[in-house]
Amino acid sequence: MYVFSLADIMPALPEIILSGVALLLVLVAAYGGESAKNARRVTRLALGGILLALVLVINSDPALSSAFGGMFSADSFAVFMKVLVLIGTFAALSMSIRTSGDADINKPEYSLLVLLAMIGMMLMISADNLMALYMGIELQSLPLYVVAAMRTNSLRSSEAGLKYFLLGALSSGMLLYGASMVYGVAGTTDFAGIAAAISGQDLPAVFVIGMVFMISGLAFKVSAAPFHMWTPDVYEGSPTLVTALFAMVPKVASIALLMRLTYGAFGGIADQWQQVLVALSIASMVIGALGAIMQTDIKRMMAYSSIAHMGYALAGLASGTVDGAMGVMIYMTGYVFMGAGTFSIILLMRREGASATKIVDLKGLSRTHPMLAVGLLVMMFSMAGIPPLAGFFGKWYVFLAAVQAGLVPLAVIGVVTSVVGAFYYLRIIRLMYFDDTDTPLDQEMPLANRLVLGTSVAVILLFFAGLGSLLGMADTAALSLISAG
Repeated sequence: MYVFSLADIMPALPEIILSGVALLLVLVAAYGGESAKNARRVTRLALGGILLALVLVINSDPALSSAFGGMFSADSFAVFMKVLVLIGTFAALSMSIRTSGDADINKPEYSLLVLLAMIGMMLMISADNLMALYMGIELQSLPLYVVAAMRTNSLRSSEAGLKYFLLGALSSGMLLYGASMVYGVAGTTDFAGIAAAISGQDLPAVFVIGMVFMISGLAFKVSAAPFHMWTPDVYEGSPTLVTALFAMVPKVASIALLMRLTYGAFGGIADQWQQVLVALSIASMVIGALGAIMQTDIKRMMAYSSIAHMGYALAGLASGTVDGAMGVMIYMTGYVFMGAGTFSIILLMRREGASATKIVDLKGLSRTHPMLAVGLLVMMFSMAGIPPLAGFFGKWYVFLAAVQAGLVPLAVIGVVTSVVGAFYYLRIIRLMYFDDTDTPLDQEMPLANRLVLGTSVAVILLFFAGLGSLLGMADTAALSLISAG
């Protein structure tokens, strides 16, 4: 029987501490009641736990890169992606604190569920074993099913939660079924063991089918087409705070897990999974770009926008190279800050205290809320890939990796869909700066939203200034991912 030592669990110290914080918050939420004051108390404690975990992750010992008998990896790649998850969750959770209370989320258990989901995401990023992979996905998914339907007095929120749960269960079943096929052929659940078992072998059809099932299950988690059906309805029906969380953090964790699975367990058969990712990437870019054009609700538009963005990230991943992995990490870094900044403004779209999520509600924003208009302009330009903003560099590196890997048609389709996507981003800018409104939005601007927006704008505008250091960190992380595989 294997006995865990202290050194064997130290790499997982951030997750262990966050689990302890979550247990503490269970007691605080239970004994403090359902009041708004207790909800804010739980949120602040959760934010403190996230900051502590962020410090521990950044200062983790590089010599201790494996835990739990090799099932948990804490290499440079895991550190890089976990920092993005922690930053994104901190931004989304901090915006849930409102001095006057939030009409959508005003329950102590919200922050607790988000914290548990984040622990699952961190486990997904570090998963180096099929069992660890599945445990991380389920720990991430189950709390998110609940928060999607947390607005219990709303039929659309309940519908969103139910739809997310049913389709999520289907994707988990596909993933688990595929994992069983992979295990049946490889005879092991460790990623390194799977890679060694299939190296230089003629792959049986059952293994290829299992691999496709696993990739398809993860494609649902990143809302890649054609597994995107849940995304627009869940984004629109869920409370806006939950939509902000969905738009940023789970995508980072799922992309990281997909990278670890393909570069690790399936690293020696890139030619087998590359064509699957190319098909997913093209479908996501085309459906995301064209679907967003027809939307009138900004949350649904952001849903299709996220589908397109995941298509761009998958284009870099499909290259199967170190440069591709590095490009994906650069892309996801900009994506987190673009999502945080955009939703910090969408959360402020209220008229007479009621949520206003139609795109036309942004008419005349430059006259009534000039600072918000400038912030949203920066976000939209960045998402469209306008240089020298963060979104441009993200697309540049993923498309460059695709071209270097010989996937020139994929890169061309990506550029064309980016041009198409610029249409609906520029439409928002036109409404803000060239149209007038007789019913301006409320003037309330909570401090948390202003801080998140200001930080996001600064990062996106000055992205080029820190690009050299970021490229160095991403390169180190990518090499650690490839060497682990």
